[in-house]
Amino acid sequence: MPPLRLWTKEELILTFNLYLKIPFGKTHSTNKDIIHLANLIDRTPGSIALRLANFASVDPVLKARGIKGMDGGKKIVQPIWNEFYENQEELIFLSEEILAQKEHISIEKKFEDILFDTKDLKGEDVRRAVKTRVNQSVFRQMVLSNYNNKCAITGIDIPELLLASHIIPWSKNEEHRLNPENGICFSALYDKAFDKGLIGINTNHEIIFSDSIKRKKEAEFYNKYFYSLENQKIIAPQKYLPRKEFLEYHLDTVFNKQIIS
Repeated sequence: MPPLRLWTKEELILTFNLYLKIPFGKTHSTNKDIIHLANLIDRTPGSIALRLANFASVDPVLKARGIKGMDGGKKIVQPIWNEFYENQEELIFLSEEILAQKEHISIEKKFEDILFDTKDLKGEDVRRAVKTRVNQSVFRQMVLSNYNNKCAITGIDIPELLLASHIIPWSKNEEHRLNPENGICFSALYDKAFDKGLIGINTNHEIIFSDSIKRKKEAEFYNKYFYSLENQKIIAPQKYLPRKEFLEYHLDTVFNKQIIS
């Protein structure tokens, strides 16, 4: 019988990367993304699925909701989770660099569709831009996965039309830039309306309108795109609910500006 092969830190980081991006309830060994990672690191799909369940067991959001993973390997995965919360941006970018390396492609080539305008940057500027864009891409994957690839308002499930909207804007809070509790999946129209404070989400997860939108209630577009939405609850995410404090920040600093104006 071959000796037990211990998990390396790189393997755990890659599995955590997948944990953040995989839809809740789809962490079974027949999932194509699990099979892909298993092939990359020469593990069985079943062993990847088990480690994903271990990460679920240390996820504080799931624990608060009474959802338990498999805690047999929690001591192995807990340090990775701690490292993520101590420095989310560094660990997510590192995980994507390792993943690209395993896939035998440069990270610049893998993400060339979102890095096309960084070619003229030099030195630290290009490194900073690549890191920011890659992390934003991962945040989008995390948020879309959390909402099962559906707009939280309309249910539109065409990924090309979906955006990961920050509740607290990216530029306003570095600590929570990549926190999935700080994101809601919206289609483009409602992403822009939320970003500009024209609509808000209250702490009961209901859609509320600013005075700026209500002043347009006689317009045809209002009846078509907004009228039926007021006080409607957003579609519930699978794992990470929008954090109450983040919603309050948006209501106080973004949405309320529209009411005052």
